[in-house]
Amino acid sequence: MAAAAATAAAKGNGGGGGRAGAGDAVRGPGRRPDDLPREAHPGRPGSDGERRQPRWLVIAVGLVRAYLAKGSYHSLYYSIEKPLKFFQTGALLEILHCAIGIVPSSVVLTSFQVMSRVFLIWAVTHSVKEVQSEDSVLLFVIAWTITEIIRYSFYTFSLLNHLPYLIKWARYTLFIVLYPMGVSGELLTIYAALPFVRQAGLYSISLPNKYNFSFDYHAFLILIMISYIPIFPQLYFHMIHQRRKILSHTEEHKKFE
Repeated sequence: MAAAAATAAAKGNGGGGGRAGAGDAVRGPGRRPDDLPREAHPGRPGSDGERRQPRWLVIAVGLVRAYLAKGSYHSLYYSIEKPLKFFQTGALLEILHCAIGIVPSSVVLTSFQVMSRVFLIWAVTHSVKEVQSEDSVLLFVIAWTITEIIRYSFYTFSLLNHLPYLIKWARYTLFIVLYPMGVSGELLTIYAALPFVRQAGLYSISLPNKYNFSFDYHAFLILIMISYIPIFPQLYFHMIHQRRKILSHTEEHKKFE
């Protein structure tokens, strides 16, 4: 349920298996306009990339302003809490966009990415107030913000048929740091929430009850943390492979020029 992992797979930061991220994948030098991601295709006004990039810029500017005002990075989450919740919850529309074909990405992986972020924001960070001041929250927020700004900058320049190498390089390189950074922030935040979830019995259902059903939210969060173990290495090394393939094509193209 790693939000950062699913972002990379569903949105094409590192490609993906099968159809996942197919529309977002960079196909190397010499790509025709038809090869652009559908949401960044010329002639599509109000593309997803154009609409969403300003949202993450709002969050980035909010973080910088709060840091300059406070002189400290601690508890910066409160300065961007409302826009982060609003924008990330609004991203649920991306699932619909995939389902009806507006965005050519996997519905399953896009759902996984969006829902995992929404879960982390609402079911962990919002629900367990004690973790909101943890530095780990700022860690995944910064990772998400930089990742999304780079991704939608890539879409915007593709829309203009002028993709600077620096943007392309950043999209396929900075995940090397941002991906582990985001995953670490997510895991540390969930871990910090565990004692408070257990103490309050948050979202847990105990027996006996008329439905004869029990649910331990504390155990559920532990299972989510464990699920990162098989997901993270596979996607991370797949993204490394994609980086080599994409950037090597670019270098070969430059030599021919």
